[in-house]
Amino acid sequence: MIDSRHRHRNNLKWTRGFLSSFLITLTLAYAFYFIPVPYYIYKPGTAEELKPMVKVENGDDEEKGAFMLTTVSMGRSSVISYLFARLNPNVEIRKKEEVLRGSTEEEYSTRQEYVMLDSQSNSIQAAYKQAGIPYRIDSRGVLVMQTIKAYPAYGILHPGDQILRVGSQAVAKHEDVVNELKRHQEGESVEVTVLRGKTEKTVEVTLKDLDAIDRENGKNSSAGSAASGGSRIGLGISTAELLAITPEQGDKKVTIDAGEIGGPSAGLLFSLEIYNQLTPGDLSKSYRIAGTGTIDPEGNVCSIGGIRQKIVAADREQADIFFAPADRKKGECNLSADVTNYSDAADQAKKIETKMKVVPVATLEDAVRYLEALPPKA
Repeated sequence: MIDSRHRHRNNLKWTRGFLSSFLITLTLAYAFYFIPVPYYIYKPGTAEELKPMVKVENGDDEEKGAFMLTTVSMGRSSVISYLFARLNPNVEIRKKEEVLRGSTEEEYSTRQEYVMLDSQSNSIQAAYKQAGIPYRIDSRGVLVMQTIKAYPAYGILHPGDQILRVGSQAVAKHEDVVNELKRHQEGESVEVTVLRGKTEKTVEVTLKDLDAIDRENGKNSSAGSAASGGSRIGLGISTAELLAITPEQGDKKVTIDAGEIGGPSAGLLFSLEIYNQLTPGDLSKSYRIAGTGTIDPEGNVCSIGGIRQKIVAADREQADIFFAPADRKKGECNLSADVTNYSDAADQAKKIETKMKVVPVATLEDAVRYLEALPPKA
């Protein structure tokens, strides 16, 4: 009887010890795998063929090779993914505050979507100029980029909303918002109609004196406002305009559908794909051509981030050529420091022992002339 009770107590102790160890292990596993740490992990993404994304009305669609944009896969890290990332030479780790720069993740995502649209506008303009096709620029909408705590629109309008109407005024450009707000006084409510995702919504925002809010919170200036009686009465939002680029020849209109891809770095490759469709012949010459680089309307190619990861992504898709932005000095392209995109890309290509040729370009014309001089791929 005594032995039985003793064994029972031992069994209870063992069970409690096991459960305690199990719960501790489970908690640690959860912490390692699921609790985020303040870092983002940049990994090689994809190399996406651009021809399915780009359409030119009555363009020349001959393309035996391919032009490919390259992406970086970015995500928040957990303890375990952070530790694995430290061991991977093809992965870059960046602090959260360096990535978000004081914005929320929603605002960051909206910014990436907008700069992709802006990049597409620039790439169309650069391709038209390279092909000698006249065009015009029209405003086609206003996007909410940021709402600021303590200001009237915070929690009512969201980053990513496209403003369709303010009060009685249809909105195509930023001035439409400002001019309508000039008609109103502090304390008035104004209806704002937005496109949020695919849903049209109408909300009410009570206008306030943004200068008074700034003084109370020790801040400076706000967008989405209009001077009225010496005060800035407004919504308290920052906005960006969406542009439409239309050729004077209506039969050369360009449309781009990049899906969920964000960021500005596909500009150069978009321009090459558009230019190839705008002009007779096949500029690809049967080569698989990847690359990266922002572009401005004049065709200047500027630096980007994540180029080492993009080299890996392009190599995985068996690219023959990779166009990399030429190394830039501080002050060029509004850079605050030297950026060695081409040198980093060439170094990474050597490390992974790819057969892909890395080519530096400073302009769209550099890339076009390089391809024009290439013999067709056998």
